[in-house]
Amino acid sequence: MADKKIIAVVGATGAQGGGLIRAILNDKESGFTARALTRTPNSDKAKALATLGVEVVAADLDNPESVKEAFDGAYGAFCVTNFWEHFSAEKEVAQARNMAQAAKQADVRHAVWSTLDDTRKKVPLSDNRMPTLMGKYKVPHFDGKGEADPLFTQAGVPTTFLLTSFYWDNMIYFGMGPKKGPDGKLAITMPMGDKKLPGIAAEDIGKCALGIFRKGKEYIGKTVGIAGEHLTGAQMAAAMTKALGKEVRYNNVLPEVYRSFGFPGADDLGNMFQYKRDFEQDFCGARDLKVSRSLNPALQTFDQWLAQNKGRIPVE
Repeated sequence: MADKKIIAVVGATGAQGGGLIRAILNDKESGFTARALTRTPNSDKAKALATLGVEVVAADLDNPESVKEAFDGAYGAFCVTNFWEHFSAEKEVAQARNMAQAAKQADVRHAVWSTLDDTRKKVPLSDNRMPTLMGKYKVPHFDGKGEADPLFTQAGVPTTFLLTSFYWDNMIYFGMGPKKGPDGKLAITMPMGDKKLPGIAAEDIGKCALGIFRKGKEYIGKTVGIAGEHLTGAQMAAAMTKALGKEVRYNNVLPEVYRSFGFPGADDLGNMFQYKRDFEQDFCGARDLKVSRSLNPALQTFDQWLAQNKGRIPVE
């Protein structure tokens, strides 16, 4: 253990951070060991990591000193924020600033910042094709992360900017799985038209991040986008029909209809899907499947993910 480089993992009990920790644990040849950062080291998930031999430390992204202490002695840091915990892009920017400054103070040699596109670069606030949200965003859970990118560079932290994709796991946890319509038929609903949606198994994000840490200097200063596949809504529905043994249709709605659904974040997600639809070529192009597989040779396709997870998808 002593000769292994420490990767401090933010969000260690979450989807991305947890995936990275498991990737490190399962790769005995990587030369890395994981340090799990969590606000709640006494939680069941944190205790489970400790049982596996992972160093678990308390850190709060709103408390920069706690992050700096948790980063001390680490070679690398995996930095991520969770918009859906608080619905505040400003909070994400502040937390990213705290992580960037802590990484600099702790002399972290390689940070991987899990980020997303700042959609305002293509859809300025004056563009009315989609509504402006919270006064200054088009897709808040994208824009805050993208806005925070320069903070790592300005702090002088050697950083790789990791552009993630739609989690297929949203079908399990985020209410995006098949639902029965008035006609009793199952359907997935997205305002994507016939455009392709880059998607990925959440677990594979951590594996790709480990691939970036393994490659080291080659990826410092670069933006890397990852996805498991680029699929249309119709292709996703066909794959789910085959996996579930029940017909699943693709319900293509207009973005304004999706925004009107009324669940928390519906306007944000409606804008997100519209952005991905309207800028399909750029969005998919930034998430190269060959690059993703070079970082993570075990990268799953949607069919492979469904084979493993079909029993966990609630069918309403």
